[in-house]
Amino acid sequence: MFKNVIDRGFAAIALVTLSPLLFVLACAIRFRMAQPVLFRQTRIGYKERPFTSIKFRTMSDARNSSGALLHDASRLTLLGRFLRTWSLDELPQLWNVFRGDMKLVGPRPLLPEYLPRYNAHQRRRHEVMPGITGWAQIHGRNTLSWDERLELDVWYVDHCSMWLDVRILALTVWKVIRREGISHTGHATMPEFSGPQDQKLIPTNRSSA
Repeated sequence: MFKNVIDRGFAAIALVTLSPLLFVLACAIRFRMAQPVLFRQTRIGYKERPFTSIKFRTMSDARNSSGALLHDASRLTLLGRFLRTWSLDELPQLWNVFRGDMKLVGPRPLLPEYLPRYNAHQRRRHEVMPGITGWAQIHGRNTLSWDERLELDVWYVDHCSMWLDVRILALTVWKVIRREGISHTGHATMPEFSGPQDQKLIPTNRSSA
């Protein structure tokens, strides 16, 4: 409860303090990529409950001759690449923290379609609230394999504390400055998670309500 109050208070202060920057970035996206400025997507949070994640838009709506969206790397714009390089696209998620959907630190929230692909161990990542940054983000971020990334998420679940969160936040700033772990080889961010490499999948039978 105490950590939740601190996170939401910090998010409120950050949103007010960064409002000029947020306005400038929103105007740049509107001018360079048209509407919508914000990218909204359903993600899975605490106890496998869905919520709407908010980020700055970084991709165009470019499509092929059949009308299907091109792959992410082709749709990532120059402005979008800049936003991702400096993690500026993540700033609107401070609103998710203020709302109580996320925390500053925790496993990154992932897509609903990944739920049936986790094994029981990997699903433990939902025992804590998701975060803007996390233990996996300071240990390789998108350069990790999915098994490595999810294992680090579960490690955080078992060891989370206020002091660990402070350490992760400090190291996150350093990683952003050094621009490390932005994308997986051959991908704009990460390839799709298809399931653990060496372990049997389990069915999804928990309510997401």
